[in-house]
Amino acid sequence: MRLLLVLAPLALALLGPLFVPERQQRHAPFTDSGPLGTDFVGRDVWYQVLSGGRTVVLVAVVAAALAYAIGVPYGVAAATTRRRWVDEVLMRPLDLLLAVPSLLVLILVATIAGPGLVVLIVVVALVGFPDVARISRAAALEVAGRPALEAMRLQGESLRRRTGYIGRSISRSLAADLGTRLTASLYLVASASFLGVGVPPDAADWAVMVDRNRVGLFLQPWAVVVPAALIVCLSVGVNLVFDRALKEVRP
Repeated sequence: MRLLLVLAPLALALLGPLFVPERQQRHAPFTDSGPLGTDFVGRDVWYQVLSGGRTVVLVAVVAAALAYAIGVPYGVAAATTRRRWVDEVLMRPLDLLLAVPSLLVLILVATIAGPGLVVLIVVVALVGFPDVARISRAAALEVAGRPALEAMRLQGESLRRRTGYIGRSISRSLAADLGTRLTASLYLVASASFLGVGVPPDAADWAVMVDRNRVGLFLQPWAVVVPAALIVCLSVGVNLVFDRALKEVRP
């Protein structure tokens, strides 16, 4: 069941655009024409669902990967430094970033920058980076105090080998956070699309569909219910899959 929650939205997001015709016939808005009716401008909702998931999924995954690529080395560097002031200099600015609500950041970006996927990826990664860095630092602090790591230092082991040892030691903590981080990225990408950041307001996008079609919710509910359900299923399914995987893989 948990795999179905993930695979069904992913299949629609990644493979759906292949089955969308180049030319689509327009109808009256919010009618029953087609399998799921029409949207606010008369487009077939089924084709919009097939086309609208790729941006949400790919941007969320790329932004989460970017947050980890920056946040993990940052947190490990803060945890393993022998100078306390370096740790303070690295971590205190993150407290300021965490104090700013993520939706406020999106709204500020929406007023400054125009639609663009690069802007959206950078904003979502920036919002997720402080949490990743703090979790990485917390997990690496325990590893940094182990006798094994001190012995590696005394034996003159290379920085690469010591970093590899730390990475393997904190991998389970990072894996536990990964499901939550992907869900948070999906939420932010959907919220950004809802606010008009990253994609045009008339784009075929699940989050945009929820926003633009809500005015006709009682006339044609599928235009809102289906994309919203796909986003929810993907978010819940990702967490369930990672929780199950962590239970099965023993430390």
